[in-house]
Amino acid sequence: MFPLEMLMGSGFIGVGLGVLAWAGSDLWDSGLDYLERDFKEKFRRLRVRVKRLRTIILSWLAMVGVFFATMWVFLNLPVLGFVAAVIVFCLPWYLVRRMARRRKVKIEDQLADAMVSMASAIQAGLSLAQSLEILAEQSPHPISQEFQQMMTEYQLGKTLDEVLEETKERLASENFALFSAAMQASRASGGRLNDVIERIAVSIREMQRLERKVEAETAQARSSAVYMALAPFAILAMYYFFVDPVSTARLFTTFMGQLILSMALVLDVAAYLWARRILNPDI
Repeated sequence: MFPLEMLMGSGFIGVGLGVLAWAGSDLWDSGLDYLERDFKEKFRRLRVRVKRLRTIILSWLAMVGVFFATMWVFLNLPVLGFVAAVIVFCLPWYLVRRMARRRKVKIEDQLADAMVSMASAIQAGLSLAQSLEILAEQSPHPISQEFQQMMTEYQLGKTLDEVLEETKERLASENFALFSAAMQASRASGGRLNDVIERIAVSIREMQRLERKVEAETAQARSSAVYMALAPFAILAMYYFFVDPVSTARLFTTFMGQLILSMALVLDVAAYLWARRILNPDI
């Protein structure tokens, strides 16, 4: 009887997904286009070239669908399986977003030192293009990649203003936007560019000092947020294996129990993300 139930369940899932894909083909294509654009933007910031991105997204969707079907048909956990599948589906986007965010923060941390080096090079008599070339060669990773791309685009015939604008849009960094605006204004007015850059570097370092202070003050709270997010899983395992296995098993075997577990899982993830957002304020 069990194999027949599995076959019927798999058939219903396949028919349902097919009808859903056929009825909402336009919405499906719009969603895929949005995912592809969003991932492309994040991979572009990470300087990672991914070929056939849509194929990878579709493959990942298929794997998530298989995961959900397995939870439903073989483990009889339809509600919990659906919530878990949604979380698994969003996990790559969250990880790529965090990686892009870390790279951006690292670039902003290196920008102040790069600006001081540029000011020294300009004061020594080098042109702005020569100063950028020195930064591309001597700056640490990953900001050196950005300066190297700037120099490559400049050597291919783009004006320096165009290069600065494109880099500002690519990095989406307020510090670099300030740096770009200062260079463009100084070039237009003919002022002392090295003095302007040094003052901006001092301002950026002061902002970084405040950010580091906030991070140090909230480090313990961020660790507590991780422990609080993991605590429900530890308590559930303790009750399942040691305290009351029979009653705890009903959370997995009954529809209402799965609904309660699903709500708890969603609230746990939402609380963790909310806590991280609160503990990472923008200064």
